[in-house]
Amino acid sequence: MAHLIDVSSNAAESTVWSRLRVEAATVAAGEPILASMLHAVILNHDRLEDALTYLLASKIGGENMHVMQVREICDEALSADPKIITKVEADAMAVLERDPACKGFLQPFMFYKGFLALQAQRISHQLWHDERQTLALYIQSRVSELFAVDIHPATHIGSGVMMDHATGIVIGETAQVGNDVSILQDVTLGGTGAERGDRHPKIMDGVLVGAGAKVLGNITVGNHARIAACSVVLKDVPPRCTVAGIPAKPIGNCCPEPAKSMNHMLEED
Repeated sequence: MAHLIDVSSNAAESTVWSRLRVEAATVAAGEPILASMLHAVILNHDRLEDALTYLLASKIGGENMHVMQVREICDEALSADPKIITKVEADAMAVLERDPACKGFLQPFMFYKGFLALQAQRISHQLWHDERQTLALYIQSRVSELFAVDIHPATHIGSGVMMDHATGIVIGETAQVGNDVSILQDVTLGGTGAERGDRHPKIMDGVLVGAGAKVLGNITVGNHARIAACSVVLKDVPPRCTVAGIPAKPIGNCCPEPAKSMNHMLEED
């Protein structure tokens, strides 16, 4: 069987789309049983956005909404905000650079539910912005059923975001997630249950949120901070600070770029 080509270096020499097509063609040639699917999802299209809308529609469509209707909705959202596809490319690069299990763009694009759930949220966020809230909530509900990832359509999410494994991630309506953030499985960015209005966390650029962490309330996690696995964060976290525990407390400074390095090792380790 043909192996995936190594795309871990020379990222500037090729676009995400062209490299994705090469990977798809390589696998289709070496694994004929997947060739039809790879042609339908990737190789029959001329642009990344066309392949993405085809794939999302095939996942989200069902008894209550036809696949072609969903694809039209996705196309409209991408046309309304062309910057979405730039964020998609940055997200794909983030997964490739930070996940050692990822060997190319084909894996996250086709199979990583964190990546797919995030791109579906980008579509639903545009619908929310366009005052199509009920339709946006429908997509949120379907994505939650499909991928076990529940992100409110109103949530603002930056680019270069990686949701690793992603099962059990919950992000509330008034939360914000900055650029170059890494979030692991079973993370909640939620409210305390008491507030109304602006009630969810603001995660700034370059933050690493460890598996099982709960960040609750209208608090701010500063740039390049790190939240240790299974921590419960109820207060603001200063920039470049590591917090851990229940409730979480500062335990020292952080490595320079925790989200990119995926460094979970605490000082006492």
